[in-house]
Amino acid sequence: MVNRFILNETSYHGANAIANIADEAKARGFQKAFVCSDPDLVKFGVTKKVLDVLEKNGLAYELYSNIKPNPTIENVQTGVEAFKSAQTDYLIAIGGGSSMDTAKAIGIIINNPEFADVRSLEGVADTKNKAVPIFAVPTTAGTAAEVTINYVITDAQNNRKMVCVDPHDIPVVAFIDPDMMSSMPKGLTAATGMDALTHAIEGYITAGAWELSDMFHLKAIEIIARSLRGAVDNTPDGREGMALGQYIAGMGFSNVGLGIVHSMAHPLGALYDTPHGIANAIILPTVMEYNAEATGEKYRDIAKAMGVEGTDNMSQEEYRKAAIDAVKKLSEDVGIPADLKEIVKKEDIPFLAQSAYDDACRPGNPKETSVEDITALYESLI
Repeated sequence: MVNRFILNETSYHGANAIANIADEAKARGFQKAFVCSDPDLVKFGVTKKVLDVLEKNGLAYELYSNIKPNPTIENVQTGVEAFKSAQTDYLIAIGGGSSMDTAKAIGIIINNPEFADVRSLEGVADTKNKAVPIFAVPTTAGTAAEVTINYVITDAQNNRKMVCVDPHDIPVVAFIDPDMMSSMPKGLTAATGMDALTHAIEGYITAGAWELSDMFHLKAIEIIARSLRGAVDNTPDGREGMALGQYIAGMGFSNVGLGIVHSMAHPLGALYDTPHGIANAIILPTVMEYNAEATGEKYRDIAKAMGVEGTDNMSQEEYRKAAIDAVKKLSEDVGIPADLKEIVKKEDIPFLAQSAYDDACRPGNPKETSVEDITALYESLI
């Protein structure tokens, strides 16, 4: 069996990493950037930190901010037209997954116009050309979209999220600057951080996991477990740790896939506009319990990486419970709700369960599942 592993070309890590954007743009001969960033980041001056770097170095740009938290087909379509009108030749995505996912879709369509129908990108699209070069500047420590080959676009007409997987969309340069994340409010820091933990845990137990991806995921779990509480309190060490931990998790799961935590979270975002990290965090412990029988000794490793002591002397039942309890405790400590009672309407569960079963992440789950199983999981959370 051959395992493929894809990473982005270059990444800069650390305070003031964004200063390197100018050198990278000039070295590559780029002329004008199409800057994708969401309205709130523009409003609160976060985007301006990057625009200042461009202006200081005489680099032209066009700002595009028609991006929703769960970016839609319409956001992509208007972005494609704006990119063409602005005569730009590279993209800079500033934000969380929403900005980067929008930029990826725009970049793919510009260089693969036969996929102008955004719905045609769902799943593994057979694109021929690399996307327009993307510089990715994350402002959240969660999605790791700056190092993944995945993006998610919402089909608002059909109340569903489309998971797109394409090696041609990966950003060419990532600038992981913890200073760009320091303005995140506590709630967003917690939600995106738990999204990163979900990536690491699902990536570690997914059906496609192997030794190289395991190395990334276990280290990511360790870093996130010790850093997220501090990041929520906006400590420098916490912010720096989460910036690195979420990136390492992305290096792994991008290459081996995820599972039904994400499958169940995606329709919540599409139907209720639930923040993705919140949905993942609530669902994760319940799905860990469901998957436990199919994970061998991996929950012992997860518990140890989460900081649980004495795992070597625990029984299988004990270390599995310890891993799940450690996840629950971290989620509780950073203020995540314990269930979906305030989110899910019981009458929507059949639609949610079928959507989750049809989701592209579902086949990666370590345990075979069904619409009926997923229905029961949703029901247990309300």
